[in-house]
Amino acid sequence: MPGKNLSRDEARQRADLVAVEAYRVHLDVTSAPDPAASTFRSTTTITFRCTTPGASVFVDLLASAVGAVTLNGRALDPAAAFDGARVTVDGLAEHNELVVEADCAYSRTGEGLHRFVDPVDGETYLYTHYEPADARRVFANFEQPDLKAPFTFTVTAPAAWDVYANAVEERITTEGDTRTWEFAPTRPISTYLTAVVAGPYHVVRDHYSRELPDGTVLEIPLAATCRRSLAPYFDADEILTVTKQGLDFFHAEFDYPYPFGKYDQCFVPEYNLGAMENPGCVTFREEFIFRSKVTEAAYEGRANVILHEMAHMWFGDLVTMKWWDDLWLKESFADFMGSFSQIEATKYQAAWITFANRRKAWAYRQDQFPTTHPITADIRDLEDAKLNFDGITYAKGASVLKQLVAYVGREAFFEGARRYFKRHAFGNTVLGDLLDVLEETSGRDLTAWSAAWLQTSGVNALTPQVTVDTEGRITELAVLQDGSELRPHRIAIGLYDRDTDGSLIRTDRIELDVTGARTTVREAVGRMRPALVLLNDDDLTYCKIRFDEVSLGTLRTGLGSVADSLARALAWSAVWNLTRDGLMPARDYLDLVLRFAGQESDIGVLQSLHQQAKGALELYADPAWREEGRRLLADGTLGELRAALPGSDHQLAWARFLAQTAASAEHLQLVRGLLEGTARIDGLEVDQELRWSLWLALASNGSATGEELAAELRRDNTASGRRQQTECLAALPTPGAKAAAWSSVVDSDELPNALVEAQIAGFNQAGQRELTAGYTKPYFEMLEDVWAQRSIEIAMRIVGGFFPRYQTSEATLALADAWLSGHPDAAPALRRLVLECRDDLARALRAQQADR
Repeated sequence: MPGKNLSRDEARQRADLVAVEAYRVHLDVTSAPDPAASTFRSTTTITFRCTTPGASVFVDLLASAVGAVTLNGRALDPAAAFDGARVTVDGLAEHNELVVEADCAYSRTGEGLHRFVDPVDGETYLYTHYEPADARRVFANFEQPDLKAPFTFTVTAPAAWDVYANAVEERITTEGDTRTWEFAPTRPISTYLTAVVAGPYHVVRDHYSRELPDGTVLEIPLAATCRRSLAPYFDADEILTVTKQGLDFFHAEFDYPYPFGKYDQCFVPEYNLGAMENPGCVTFREEFIFRSKVTEAAYEGRANVILHEMAHMWFGDLVTMKWWDDLWLKESFADFMGSFSQIEATKYQAAWITFANRRKAWAYRQDQFPTTHPITADIRDLEDAKLNFDGITYAKGASVLKQLVAYVGREAFFEGARRYFKRHAFGNTVLGDLLDVLEETSGRDLTAWSAAWLQTSGVNALTPQVTVDTEGRITELAVLQDGSELRPHRIAIGLYDRDTDGSLIRTDRIELDVTGARTTVREAVGRMRPALVLLNDDDLTYCKIRFDEVSLGTLRTGLGSVADSLARALAWSAVWNLTRDGLMPARDYLDLVLRFAGQESDIGVLQSLHQQAKGALELYADPAWREEGRRLLADGTLGELRAALPGSDHQLAWARFLAQTAASAEHLQLVRGLLEGTARIDGLEVDQELRWSLWLALASNGSATGEELAAELRRDNTASGRRQQTECLAALPTPGAKAAAWSSVVDSDELPNALVEAQIAGFNQAGQRELTAGYTKPYFEMLEDVWAQRSIEIAMRIVGGFFPRYQTSEATLALADAWLSGHPDAAPALRRLVLECRDDLARALRAQQADR
């Protein structure tokens, strides 16, 4: 489609030409409850100035049809002006008013205006999602972040519905069976941050007040919404408590009052992301409403997301990056501030442990791909932008900010943020704008720091080198740094020894700057050799840590006895990285998990260990040993399940992991017994979500029938139930099930995004390698067609999800290489996805060789 992929150069040229004054957008969604209606009416009025009268400009729009285009009262021919992706108008005046009337399509992909019908009660729900550039699916606009403007939305909807948008409603008028909601103008924001949510949503309202330093009182109306059928599970009080705690924290630290009036939080169905920071109308995936028992880690994770999105109200919404090159200016800060504020303001105190163990694992993986990029990236176009919402932009960037706080000091960091907000409010910025204020407040020249951390890619590994004398005293402790770019690291080194009860406790801590390839630690000389030297203790910097032989030996015999939760999480992270890098055999990692995971007190770390152990077994273990490894892991899991405290989070986590590891007749018999009530484990409640996990175990092992899965759906005929039944059916180990799953996604675009995801997840079962091997060649043959014909969100899921990652052979690697070499002109974003999947496959082959 011509012009669909906006380039950075085009955006720059357009920003030089126009300055937007205001948008008025009217959406008529009264057709939404009619399943036969595929479109809604969108009317957009844009007022803007032009620096070069007489010039032409294009407005972005993805619409089924354009009915009218009027520029300054002059009607234009829609057929000539609209090419399917852009409306081009010429003869601009110094001041312009453009009106575009279009029929836009309801979405099933989570992009644009998504329509969902609740299977429980038949009610229809709508919501928008735009980042980075899907507002053009709903209304005509200049789709780039630096052309900010106030937006005034008017929405005509069924009379029984409520409508939410970025601003408060000013007037609601009813006419027959429809109501029209007129909202106040927003403050200047970018197009991708606008939002509309509409439907018969259940709502809980509250209020936040705060006295400001000047004596005035800030009043913020609060609301939390969800589908009506989820209302019995909606713990809005907990959500709103975290919201108020976050508002207290950010106002105290940022010294800039929340500028967007109200604060709605809408939990919506079939959402592609965790959440989106639309000012005044934040949207979340409704999986954060827990229908069944979940662990404390799930509540902690939700609180983190609430605070992450709230941080965006300042970092991203108030002050926005000029172009997607500086996406980190919002995402890295929000990722960092989510954890920082959680520790400071809420009851959830494990945020940095979770960050060290889970978020950074994402960053380390992304940063070792051949497609890695600096935190400040080179974003040529919108497809590049879509792919850069990744582990580097989020988790590595947040890690680097944590290092920056250690480097310049907390007060200098927050004072820099305060000046940044005041100086650039409602504007757009680049890297230099932030560095300027931080240099002012810290007194440090950040040029070298920025070059090393923000403008280069790759992850360093730090390794301790210890020499001792005959009495066991340290004669030298050095830190070795490797990596393509050697960086300055502010780190703490923890020295650990056995306490009287056998636990490993920190007996000393040394903080220093590591620079260059080798840094000596003078403070360690003369001390007795500890049992464990832990680099980057307290997780101050971003690096992979290694161990000397004595320390690694200590962990092999006592990783679970490291007393401090964060130190233990860092040790687990380090041995996982050793396994991924082929430096520790996968079976050794699994042995550590089997011996010590049962001692892990932090539930979030335990759940990470479960997923990493499964990955180590299925991808990194020698195939000849894999069956034995499966038996050991499943037996160990069952033992831990039976030993876990009845009713505890740990018991639930081990039960879910049993569902993922069960393969033998004995284990599957227990799984069925738990489902049918003929077997029980004291304290374990087999609720609906756990039931689906157990059914997936039976289905993927050929021990469930389609009729049984249909019966379970009748028991749970909800959106969640339909997703999970779809995954179970696709997981059945039959050629027909695999063919049906493949065809429903690759050969058709009828499925909504949530069911596309479920079909792919069910299709790709680790224990069904032979059954799916025949799809390896068709996968490479369909790539370019899928990329050309589907929306980027769905195309990304298909390309990444159907990659034959379990076909770990040199032959599969050769097919990937052949596709890459044979398609040099394929879309760069598509090539990036394939190259990353190929790299994961090559890593698995290296790890399997190490395990052998």
